Amino acid sequence: MKYIVTLNGKNYEVEVENAQATLLSVTDVPAPPLAPVQSAAPAPAPAAAPAPAPQAQTQAAGEPVRAPMPGTIVSVKAVAGTAVKKGQVLMILEAMKMENEITAPRDGTVIQVLVTQGASVEANAVLAVLN
Repeated sequence: MKYIVTLNGKNYEVEVENAQATLLSVTDVPAPPLAPVQSAAPAPAPAAAPAPAPQAQTQAAGEPVRAPMPGTIVSVKAVAGTAVKKGQVLMILEAMKMENEITAPRDGTVIQVLVTQGASVEANAVLAVLN
């Protein structure tokens, strides 16, 4: 099979057969066509920036408890209003087939939980907020 791969402004034509790749040719990518020049009409006034999309839940003021890695929330052990001690498990995060305990970084009260069981989270996402 022949493939054309574009990389760093060049087209590479490659043929792959029996798990072997052979470079057939290298060419420069043609420049894009120029846009037509418009008359000297005044440019429209810039529109106001759109407001950011509202999030499902916004973060309350306090110390955020963040996800150390991407994964899925398996269970939530603390709810808003719960007094917690340093090291107490707040929730379980599954990542790469391992269950990781997300613990309270200090004594305090959970003022907001921003995730639910089954939610997928990215690394550094705020999971809960302590006061």
